[in-house]
Amino acid sequence: MNTLAQRFTGWLGGMARPAGDVLPVRLGGMRGGAGSAPVRMSGFDQALIWVTVALLIWGLVMVYSASIAMPDNPKFARYAHTHFLTRHMLSLVVAFVAALIAFQVPVETWEKLAPWLFVASLVLLIAVLIPGIGKGVNGARRWIALGIMNFQPSELAKFAVLLYAADYMVRKMDVKERFFRAVLPMGVAVAVVGLLLLAEPDMGAFMVIAVIAMGILFLGGVNARMFFLIAAVLVVAFSMMIAFSEWRRERIFAYLNPWDEKHTLGKGYQLSHSLIAIGRGEIFGVGLGGSVEKLHWLPEAHTDFLLAVIGEEFGLIGVLTVIGLFLWMTRRIMHIGRQAIALDRVFAGLVAQGVGVWIGFQAFINMGVNLGALPTKGLTLPLMSYGGSAILMNLVALAVVLRIDFENRQLMHGGRV
Repeated sequence: MNTLAQRFTGWLGGMARPAGDVLPVRLGGMRGGAGSAPVRMSGFDQALIWVTVALLIWGLVMVYSASIAMPDNPKFARYAHTHFLTRHMLSLVVAFVAALIAFQVPVETWEKLAPWLFVASLVLLIAVLIPGIGKGVNGARRWIALGIMNFQPSELAKFAVLLYAADYMVRKMDVKERFFRAVLPMGVAVAVVGLLLLAEPDMGAFMVIAVIAMGILFLGGVNARMFFLIAAVLVVAFSMMIAFSEWRRERIFAYLNPWDEKHTLGKGYQLSHSLIAIGRGEIFGVGLGGSVEKLHWLPEAHTDFLLAVIGEEFGLIGVLTVIGLFLWMTRRIMHIGRQAIALDRVFAGLVAQGVGVWIGFQAFINMGVNLGALPTKGLTLPLMSYGGSAILMNLVALAVVLRIDFENRQLMHGGRV
């Protein structure tokens, strides 16, 4: 199973490696080796930063484009046309400051903080369910009002579970072949988080957290039989959640046939208008600002369905560009994690790869929903969609990855972290 995980991460990291950027280490942390050439590495991954900045700026432009007409709706009549743009810019500033602070924290400190962050996330997930603390929108209680922005504890939970799972796997390396001692306690922790998220309800966040935990277990080298057993349990669990929930079943039926008269004005309304938007864009799009679907036809155009507006205004070229940027980013992050593991920094490596799984999977789900390939699920497009908590935690997670890369380069230069 270890070999399978190494091949998987090797494939993800292979194409992202710059020319001449050869690891001067072998697994086990030994420097050098026959035929190994020294590499010139310093600072941190600037290409990753520029791709992140490109996605953030493009997202800012698209949030403004998708939300500029919303004040024409009586529901948002009291808002200025720049309301969502201003709040999104404020979120970016707060997230940027938080990311700078997170970058200063050594990875060793994150390892020590992992259990405490997990406990803090549980406390916040409980607090959001308390009337008077949690803020409800459209029947869901997922936010805590902080004045300048609403904080969503489920976003912190993704980051906290990621750190906790990586720390857990490092501590359980010697017993990872034993199910009850290695996997069951982690499974219980994820289940507790899942129950709290389903109470909000927020099944989308639970799916992302479950995949993050599963990804770290897989990359940490858990026995193949245990891994597939856990995967089967999760599939059965999510299937039962859908089977015993009428509105979730309706979403599945609407996904299978969004053009049916029964679903077009109901559960399939968002999907059908998302597909209309992408269809209107054709190859090159109708031009920035030219979207018709954002004019009160497509709900949540600035959040969950931002990609549909991109598809309408920039066409197939724009959608493929977004997909390419996220694919490159995910592969690059996985490569940084692989470097850390090669340097015997297992916790750092698992954290980086966990961030890659998080961003890659959530982007995949959001894109799949917008393109009609997956059932509708309330997940934003990382780094681009409107949402302060998501932007904040995405940038903090990427800052931790950049810190891991920075420490990797220090070690490759023969320094200390």
